[in-house]
This record gives sequence, C-alpha cells and structure tokens, in this order.
Amino acid sequence: MLGLTVPRRRLGAVLAGFSLVAAGVAVQVTATPAAAATPHRILFDNAHAETAGNADWIVSTSQPDPLGQDSSPSAESDWTGALSSWGVALQKTGDYSLKTATSALTYGGSSATDLSNFDTLVLPEPNTLFTTAEKTAIMTFVKNGGGLFMISDHTGADRNNDGEDAVEILNDLMTNNSVDSTDPFGFSIDSLSISSDYPSAVSDSSNPVLHGSFGTVTKSLIASGTTATLKPADNSAVKGLLYRTGYSGNTGAFFATSTFGSGRVAFWGDSSPMDDGTGQSGNTLYDGWNDSGATNAALALNATEWLAGGSSSGGGDDGGGGSTCTSAQLLGNNGFESGSSTWSGTSGVITNSGDESARTGSYYAWLAGYGSAHTDTLSQSVTVPAACTTATLSFYLHVDTAETTTSTAYDTLKAQVLNSSGTVLSTLATYSNLNAASGYTQRSFSLAGYAGQTVTLKFTGTEGSTLQTSFVIDDTALNVS
Repeated sequence: MLGLTVPRRRLGAVLAGFSLVAAGVAVQVTATPAAAATPHRILFDNAHAETAGNADWIVSTSQPDPLGQDSSPSAESDWTGALSSWGVALQKTGDYSLKTATSALTYGGSSATDLSNFDTLVLPEPNTLFTTAEKTAIMTFVKNGGGLFMISDHTGADRNNDGEDAVEILNDLMTNNSVDSTDPFGFSIDSLSISSDYPSAVSDSSNPVLHGSFGTVTKSLIASGTTATLKPADNSAVKGLLYRTGYSGNTGAFFATSTFGSGRVAFWGDSSPMDDGTGQSGNTLYDGWNDSGATNAALALNATEWLAGGSSSGGGDDGGGGSTCTSAQLLGNNGFESGSSTWSGTSGVITNSGDESARTGSYYAWLAGYGSAHTDTLSQSVTVPAACTTATLSFYLHVDTAETTTSTAYDTLKAQVLNSSGTVLSTLATYSNLNAASGYTQRSFSLAGYAGQTVTLKFTGTEGSTLQTSFVIDDTALNVS
C-alpha cells in the first residue's frame, strides 16, 4: 500500500527475468542517429526458414553482406537467390545498404544485424514463428520509426512442415506481442489460397508506392496467394493499394500499407511476385518479378523506398528522420501491465506485489525500499522522430520512506537520458526521501532536444545503509507531436 515504512519484501509474484542494464535514475533516451538519409539500410530476414522447401527468399548466398559475393553487381545473376533481382536493383542505385539476418532478430543489442542499425526490415514469407523476444523487437522497431515489409503466401504453404505457415506467423506477430496486440496495423491476413489473379492498383496519383522513382504500378500477380481484410476503425492509416479482382474497400486487399507509432508497414499477399525465377540449385522457382502482365518490380522497389523513408507523401509519416510527425505515445508497455517486456533493469523492479499499489492496473515499477544499501535500475530505449517538435516524457511517482530527517537526502532516484555508449546526456531530475508524500504525483520533462536520436530513458534508485525509501513509478509516457 502507499505509505509503506517497513523494508520491502521481494515476493514470488515479482517478475524475475529482468535483465540488468547500465545504472541510471530516469527513463533515459540514448542519443544516436535514428537513421541515415542515404544510404537507406535494409535488412532481409533469413532466420525463419525462408529457404525451406522450394523457397529461396534471399538476395545473395553471401550473408550477412551480399557484397561478399560481388561488390559491384550489374546483373541479378551476380548475386545468387530468388530475391537477387530485388537486391541488385537497390544496390545499383547507390542509395541502399543491404544485409541479411541469419540469427534471431533483436532491437537495441550489439549485433551488426540488430534492428536499431536499419531503416527497414523485410520478412519474405517467414516459415517459423517469431519468438516472444523477436516480436517485441520487431514491433518496437516499427513503433520507433522503422519500416516493416511483410510478405505472405497462401494458407497451407508450410514449407518446413512445422505446422505454421506465413499467414499464421504474420498474424501471430500482429496479435500476440508484448507491444500492441490490439490490431496495431489495422489489418489481418486472410486464411485463403487464391490460385491466380492480377490484382489492380487503385487510382491514386500521389501515392509514392504506386507512383515512385522506380516506376508506375498498375497490376501485381497472384500465383497461389492470399489477401488482407482492412480495419480502418482500428488504424485509420491503413490503405489498400492493390485489390483482388472484384474486391475493394476493406476486403480483398492484396497489397496494403499502414503506420504504427513513427514507423511504416507494407503487406503483400504472395511471394511469387518477388521471385525472379533464379536461385540456388534444387529449388523450383517462379519468375513473377518479370511477369509481363504485372509491374511487380516497381511495386517492390517503390515500397522499399517508402518504408525506408525515401518518400514523404502518400500516407503515413516518415520512419526515422522523416519530414512529418505523427502524434503518438512511443514507450512500449508504458503502464507495466505486460510485466518486464520492453523494459530492462534490475530483477523484481516491475511487480504486482500488494506491498505497494499501482496507480492504474495491477503492475508498477518499485525501485529501492530495502532498508539497506541497494541500487535498482529501470530503462527503455526509444527513438524521438526528427520531425516532431514536441516530445514530452511523463511518469507518475510515489515516494514513501522510513527516514525521519527533513534536511538530508539519504536515498535518491535519478531520471536520466543516456546515449548508446551509456554516457549520461542529461539528468532530468533527482528525487529523494525528502519528496515522500501520499499518493502519486505526475512529473514531466521535454525531450524535444533529442529529436532524430535514439535515446535511453533510465531511472536509478539508490538506497543508503538503513531505513527504507521506496520510489514507485507507474503510467509512463513519451508523447510526441
């Protein structure tokens, strides 16, 4: 309950898997550029059975860096893979840097293929489920300004016979993640197997995906694929760009775009259009990329450009350092109701213990409160979009203490902003046992000065040798506009 004056007890209900991160007192933002304007950094996934069965959804056999196969490709045959036409076309512009992920997807880590190093992630018909950690990484990446290209196939296309196909895997990503499972993109993928069709583009001369620098899109191709059902009531940014013959509006969308947080999303209902018909020996491939009845190359390339922030019009804001800003709340799991997901810190800090009280819901963050020398940390990395002029960090804080002094700060809580090297950029505030009071008080700080940077918001609670002070945090937010 609020007003606790005895040392805290770490209960079994406390979440125990909370990883330790560098100490800091406040929710902290790490200052590194969110994305370089040129080259656009694209990561193709090959860690989820993208080459199972007859599939060969890679840009090159040289991974993670396709330049290892040919550093200056001029033809798609210079790289080996069914997506080599796509990769070579981007590489030849000089505006793109391509890599392939061959291990679990992460965000905010040290790997060279960590999502924080890229502007766009391409999921070319994944055939194994993403782990809980991977789904958190992907959704956080998009929310913080990344582009996500999801390419499905028809229902039942289980190439590795593990019981999961791309329809189920991508729907699971959108509906069963720790960041936002309430239809975050405004569409769901249909469980259909459509044998053939040439979906037509809608009339929208200003749309950068349909009318981009790589050409004009008129039609795409279905050679055993599916569509999506749009739900604009859940996300008003969702837009169908190409539709199955006879369909329009919210049903039968074969290619759709949307936004989430500061990022962009694209969906394509079949893998055949991206297949250039060439690849590794032993695969049965289909040349949809060069199909004369469709404009699949222009669609894939324009969409990649849009997702990476290369176009500023046509729906949605720019990822990373774009020229527009969409009002949003950027912190993941901001009320702690999903436990330790999205946050890093000391084990047991996020809890539903009855010894203190959440402001709303059941979970809250409890730093210190032991009555002995102790330090707790809590942090989350977030990208502040470059185009946003307002960025306000807020959180509710309750402090209770057994200290009796009215003049000495024995126990402290710092709220700080850090960069990617762990250097403190700013100490927003320092609270102590002298701030003890009943109930929660909202604290707010401007982070507008970190626009265009990925920062870490960090809280650090430090307690002296005797008499407890508890720093209890709930309902955090980073609102941008």
